Amino acid sequence: MTIPRFYPILDVETAQRRGVSPAAAAQQILDAGARILQLRDKGFFSRHMLAEAERIAALCRRAGAIFVINDRADIARLLGAALHLGQDDLPPREGRRIVGESAIIGFSTHNEAQLRTAMSEPADYLALGPIFGTRTKQNPDPAVGVGELRRLRALTAQPLVAIGGITRENARAVIEAGANSVAVISDLFPEDGRIGRRTKEWLALLG
Repeated sequence: MTIPRFYPILDVETAQRRGVSPAAAAQQILDAGARILQLRDKGFFSRHMLAEAERIAALCRRAGAIFVINDRADIARLLGAALHLGQDDLPPREGRRIVGESAIIGFSTHNEAQLRTAMSEPADYLALGPIFGTRTKQNPDPAVGVGELRRLRALTAQPLVAIGGITRENARAVIEAGANSVAVISDLFPEDGRIGRRTKEWLALLG
């Protein structure tokens, strides 16, 4: 698959901390031109959260964007969404049984051993990180670094999404090291609350 170079991840906790609903944040991100959007909710996936996810799924369909659900194969199946899995979630081969053969599945890796193992899984793209230090995980894996990203890039032909501590200042170095796409969480939410404007800055930077 061809994955958009800018991969925004809408983290529910981050959005709520900034005083914006996930659906409202998604609207700004999509209106600005993003063509993929992952919804990440590490808390309890309540009925209210499902309703928010349904709204975001509808927004993505109207925008022609890929909608990705993090962790939850059942919710992805319900919404006809793509699925992103981590090392502590279902393995992609089991996720595939739930979401079906046509659904997009992404799979997170954090080091060479995990990347090599992931290459045998039925995932459409792989994520690697954290590339730099990150504040969006309580117990993050060790930082990969740009040099190691460049080395590991040569191991797989699958689309590779770099994640973790990526900012507008270091994103070009990540792309030049071989990443097909960069995933952004914290830097989606500027202090002035203009999420759409920040998304446009990212899209302009990554071309």
